[in-house]
Amino acid sequence: MSESFKYIVRLFGQDVDGTMRVPYALASVKGIGYNTAMAILHNLGIDRNKRLGELTESELRSIENYLKDKTIPKVPTWMYNRRKDYETGIDLHLVTNDLIFYARNDIEREKKIKSWRGVRHALGLKVRGQRTRTTGRTGITVGVRRGKGAQPQQQQQAQKQQQSGGGKEQK
Repeated sequence: MSESFKYIVRLFGQDVDGTMRVPYALASVKGIGYNTAMAILHNLGIDRNKRLGELTESELRSIENYLKDKTIPKVPTWMYNRRKDYETGIDLHLVTNDLIFYARNDIEREKKIKSWRGVRHALGLKVRGQRTRTTGRTGITVGVRRGKGAQPQQQQQAQKQQQSGGGKEQK
């Protein structure tokens, strides 16, 4: 590793491991996946085989500035993570705290208007139509109790098997 190598790089307001290759390091930032990272690197002309710690300060700044206005130029809008924003109606690509903030506001808005999803969120239940009868239970365990009540039944079954010859016939 060269002398200018950085083991920890500050990117989008969070620390990222400098020993990772650039696409994987970008994918570790919330809101950027591997394919989005590859598109960013392709458009900026940065080598995808480099390690993040090997990038120059200007290359790191160019990556941050590329997503500064919450859009990704030269990338189709279907790759964005927030399409047709509720307030503005435009397509956005959010990263880190912005993504968390917008998602929290969406949930609060749904709770406020008392939509079905908002009510499910408020009650702490599953929202996306999953089964709730048997899964997702919290609290004390509910199930079959094996204790003194089950022992007499087992003893009766054992006695019946002994009386019938144990189920096997001897020759």
